[in-house]
This record gives sequence, structure tokens and C-alpha cells, in this order.
Amino acid sequence: MKVKIIEREVLNPLADTEALEVEINPIPEKIGSISLVDNTKPNADVLLDTIRKNLKFKNPINVRKPAGAPGTDEQIKQAQADLSILALGDCGSCTTWLILDAIKLEKQGTPTISVCSDIFAPFARELAESYGAGGLRIVEVEHPLAGQSRESIENKGQKAINQIKSIID
Repeated sequence: MKVKIIEREVLNPLADTEALEVEINPIPEKIGSISLVDNTKPNADVLLDTIRKNLKFKNPINVRKPAGAPGTDEQIKQAQADLSILALGDCGSCTTWLILDAIKLEKQGTPTISVCSDIFAPFARELAESYGAGGLRIVEVEHPLAGQSRESIENKGQKAINQIKSIID
């Protein structure tokens, strides 16, 4: 039997980059407008709704985008506000695009908070660091969220809510 071995170079998404340092925008003392970016992962909408209700955000700008793809220029433009909260990073590709979208918003002047599951938050932080955005605000919620009841998501969301409160207060 013959076996053909093919060697391929694989790029590490966390490899060193030549990216410039990304300035992380301060959150304003008075938040007039907020956007909630839902990447359509299962229960991301429930989590964002729980955050909105608990933090009493009125009239948020709601933006929906696919989890496994970057936000379009129009979606990023729509999400620009005094603060943008993005959810949910709970797998490899959705966490990657969530963080890259948050970095885009930060570069355009919108402060962000990204919500990731505790399993994927370390990856999110490494990715942000590799893109020059080491100070990107990432809050954690207990993994998993997919397949969970609304009540379970609301309970898990409390940890993220507490972290968000400490960031914006």
C-alpha cells in the first residue's frame, strides 16, 4: 500500500500580527444610545434581552448578523452608539467574528462590551490581543447556552450583567 503525504502550511489565527495598537474607547459617563448586536447564536437574543431589561436600557438599536461571518459595513454602521454590547461568543468561529466586529466598532469610535462563554473567553482575549486590542472589554457567561431554557439563560446572564454593571458604573 502506498501513502501519499502532503505537507501544508497552516496559519495560526493567533499568530503575531503587524497590527497597530487599537485604542479602546472609554465608556461615556452618560450613555445616551446603546446598540445590542445579536449574532444569531442560539439564546444570544435571550441573553441580550435579559441584559437590556436588567440594566434598564431604553430604545436600544438592535442589530442582527450571522454568527459565522463578519458584520457588513451597514451592520457595523448601524451598531455605532455610545455603547455597543455584542453577543454571543460560544464557539470558535462565532467568537472570532464577534471579537473582530467589536474591534471594528472600537476603531470607528464606539466603545464595546463583548459577551462570551467562559470556555471561549480566553480565546477571545488572545485574539483581541493578537489584533492589538488587548484591553477589549470581554465579559463571561457560563457555557453552554445553546439548548438551555430561557430561565437558565436569564440565570446565567446575571454574571454577565454584574460584570457589565461594574464596567459602566
